[in-house]
Amino acid sequence: MDVNQAKQEHLLALKVMRLTKPTLFTNLPVTCEERDLPGDLFGQLMKQDPSTIKGAESLMLGEMLTLPQNFGNIFLGETFSSYISVHNDSTQIVKDILVKADLQTSSQRLNLSASNSAVAELKPECCIDDVIHHEVKEIGTHILVCAVSYTTQFGEKLYFRKFFKFQVLKPLDVKTKFYNAESDLSSVTDEVFLEAQIQNITTSPMFMEKVSLEPTIMYNVTELNTVASGDDGESTFGKMSYLQPMDTRQYLYCLKPKAEYAEKAGVIKGVTMIGKLDIVWRTNLGERGRLQTSQLQRMAPGYGDIRLSLEMIPDTVNLEEPFDIVCKITNCSERTMDLVVEMCNTRSIHWCGISGRQLGKLSPGASLLLPLTIFSSVQGLQSISGLRLTDTFLKRTYEYDDIAQNGPTVELCTSYLTLFAS
Repeated sequence: MDVNQAKQEHLLALKVMRLTKPTLFTNLPVTCEERDLPGDLFGQLMKQDPSTIKGAESLMLGEMLTLPQNFGNIFLGETFSSYISVHNDSTQIVKDILVKADLQTSSQRLNLSASNSAVAELKPECCIDDVIHHEVKEIGTHILVCAVSYTTQFGEKLYFRKFFKFQVLKPLDVKTKFYNAESDLSSVTDEVFLEAQIQNITTSPMFMEKVSLEPTIMYNVTELNTVASGDDGESTFGKMSYLQPMDTRQYLYCLKPKAEYAEKAGVIKGVTMIGKLDIVWRTNLGERGRLQTSQLQRMAPGYGDIRLSLEMIPDTVNLEEPFDIVCKITNCSERTMDLVVEMCNTRSIHWCGISGRQLGKLSPGASLLLPLTIFSSVQGLQSISGLRLTDTFLKRTYEYDDIAQNGPTVELCTSYLTLFAS
């Protein structure tokens, strides 16, 4: 902490100290074997040391608490607490004392004083104490400005201030991956899987109290971070959810559009808002920190003007025996289409039925189910291909050469997300 001392001599002295939790005392055990020259001397000394743990004297961690010896680190999302004391070092009574504490950040100036009223008088050897608290919500340089104004017994008005500079660091790095899963037989629209990678970039372990996803109004979210065990689910990270320094942990969530937004969510284009991650942790002696990410965004899969997906298909079929499938056609454009379906045989897939059928008009956002019959002439795993849709209004043709392997797409956000204190 940088302190700029005032050049003028004043009747009052200002002291500012950071309030932090104590830490467990760490002793340095010295041991040797019994056949060495000291024998059991070191062992006896450690047993008599009041700072060691009885029965485990060779452990470095003791039972005593020690006060912080330095300012320490301040991380985003934690609460900064400071003790401010103004002491009258003179032999005369000082009047109208006003103590003001402001916190200057890169974007704003905050008043942290508990009271803005002046103290009528302060006798010699007496002091004015104040404790301020502030939840840190910005990264970077912070300056605590403490100003004191007072009046001497001779009516002279004096003023001085001190500056305390400190840095606020980022405690976590968060990356996200989005998995855009294709719709299956039991769902109406696509599900979105979110993998959040959270890394502890501090120098001390964290207890992860809560990591949750707050979805937007369009989605319902299901956490996939527990394992079913009896009536209650057990966390995949165990009962003691500690995150060691520089360790990374993956959290998984499944988002599904609500029923009233289901069709819209399936065809939405551009950037889609998913929600925010809410992260709560505690450090060594229970100090609490909380952060939220910025709004998570994912690029929705591009389906073009028409989306064609398989709604029903058997798992196994017999060679050269016809079987039925059901396709779903969705108009993803903003205009009405008049569709014609054409079926083109491939080397392994053969279509049964009339090609060039009229499917009728399909309004924007609407869907229709198209039952078809095919058979395969080649053994093994085959992909359904050879369908062609034509919009007679614009004379535009859409070909689908690989329907069955239209699998999930993955979107990786390689940049770090913006974290801020909620």
